[in-house]
Amino acid sequence: MQITVCIKQVPGTSEVDIDEKTGVLKREGIDSKMNPYDLYAIETALRLKAEQGAKVNVLTMGPPQAEAVIREAYMMGADKGFLMTDKKFAGADVLATAYALSQGIRTLGDSDLLICGKMTTDGDTAQVGPEIAEYLQIPHVANVRRIHEINEKAIVVEMNMAESVEIQEVQLPCLITVEKDIYPPRLPSFKLKLKTAGRPVKNVTFKDLKDRNEMHYGLNGSPTQVLRIFPPEPNKTNEHWEGSGEALSKRLAEKLHELKFI
Repeated sequence: MQITVCIKQVPGTSEVDIDEKTGVLKREGIDSKMNPYDLYAIETALRLKAEQGAKVNVLTMGPPQAEAVIREAYMMGADKGFLMTDKKFAGADVLATAYALSQGIRTLGDSDLLICGKMTTDGDTAQVGPEIAEYLQIPHVANVRRIHEINEKAIVVEMNMAESVEIQEVQLPCLITVEKDIYPPRLPSFKLKLKTAGRPVKNVTFKDLKDRNEMHYGLNGSPTQVLRIFPPEPNKTNEHWEGSGEALSKRLAEKLHELKFI
């Protein structure tokens, strides 16, 4: 069994510059981290690896620095890593991102199971996973909180729906997106860090894809148009109060009421 996990490097801070012309985040050179939801996807894959003897690939798309999250996945137990990096992929919305990833997945060969985190912390759309499956024309299930059974033909999963819990059998190959409470993710291993230090990460560029129509990728392939995007302005208003404890406590209560905190 071959499992492919889609992961992403996201900003590790809210202090991110924005390109005023394109309306996209400037990702290069900023502090970054693994998307927290993807840690649960990796953990799910690694548990299936232990149970089924599967091979686990990880795939990410981003600038060259995104290799760091693949290295982190190696330290958790992933077998192979692939980095989709090309300026033609830059500025993609969820639809263009999903299409590019689906094309990248095709270059890896057949995967029995694709796993994604529920969503990313820099987008919060929860759309990319299902859209990848639609482009690949395979079944998909979102909000998976438990895996009951898996064999060579199908997987039985438990889904956390809005007002109910559903158990569904899905034929392989398929894609699932997992909730953060499916399994607690393991910590990266220092032993695996040493063991995988020389393990290669394969770069996948635009030229490696079957579809080389530039209008399907990046800003060109993004139907979403950002009219305006900007970071929130911080409120740095300071007030200095003096007085007795009783007077200050009364004034504080009034201020909290004024700000509608209480």
